[in-house]
Amino acid sequence: MVPHEESAVVADAQGTVFDIGYQRYDGPREGRGRARFAVFKNGVRTALGLGRGVRAKILPWAFIILLAGIAFIMALVAGAALRFGGPEAVEQLPSHSDFYGIASIFFFVFAAVVAPELLCPDRRDGVINLYLVRPLTGADYVLARWGAFLFVSLGVAWLPQFVLLAGLVMGNPDPVAYVRANWLDIPRILLSGAALAAYTTTISMMVAGFTTRRAYASVFMVGLFIVSTPFTTGLAQEIEGLGGQWISMFNLSNIPVHVNDLIFGEVSSVTSVAPARELPAWLLVAWYGLWVLLPGGVLLERYRRLTP
Repeated sequence: MVPHEESAVVADAQGTVFDIGYQRYDGPREGRGRARFAVFKNGVRTALGLGRGVRAKILPWAFIILLAGIAFIMALVAGAALRFGGPEAVEQLPSHSDFYGIASIFFFVFAAVVAPELLCPDRRDGVINLYLVRPLTGADYVLARWGAFLFVSLGVAWLPQFVLLAGLVMGNPDPVAYVRANWLDIPRILLSGAALAAYTTTISMMVAGFTTRRAYASVFMVGLFIVSTPFTTGLAQEIEGLGGQWISMFNLSNIPVHVNDLIFGEVSSVTSVAPARELPAWLLVAWYGLWVLLPGGVLLERYRRLTP
């Protein structure tokens, strides 16, 4: 009986080894830099809906097309006004500075809708734990995501402006003369667009960092900007003087537009009735910096302490 039992055990222990192609990685070890870039690249694709279904592409590209369309219409109107009304008529039309003021509300909604896509699903589905396996840290992850959305936001801010600029140049009877007279608009467009993008990116990402529900983050962001505008505008009109000016400072949609006005050296149509425009320039810039650095610090600290 014993030999029979031993042969049965041997038979049961036999098996088949399959070669399924796993090999040891012998390539270069690129470390944290490569991991950060991978998260950044994925964030850009996620924000634009690339590599995903049609529904993921609708919202971001709809906003991009809308803003570019507004700039294109402004360029057409300016060209027609120049031809039929002369240079005096063009001066009465919205400028590059006015465009950022007009488009700012669309920009805020764009940030509120798209930014949560970069943070909320990873935390809700637990994917963040896979990202945080060494060598990537929580700070690396959130900085890469923030940089990805900032990159997209810069494109959304700059593209319509250059559509408008191209339309104004081509609609002018003397394009070369127009470029010579207005070439300083280009660095102003870049700087003001960067200020708007950094502001909306930081606040929207901070809000998204505190919830796993994209809808909650989007509704909170839209409500934050929409409610602050009529509330502060009405209250500032009732309280005149320095108090009204400070209340006007809490109109969150106007904070980057005040900086835009300083960059272009003119008051846009959006802030023309805002009492805060009468405050010193350094105070407006410092107030803007506070609303970028403080939410950014909160977001970074929240993710820095995350561990897998």
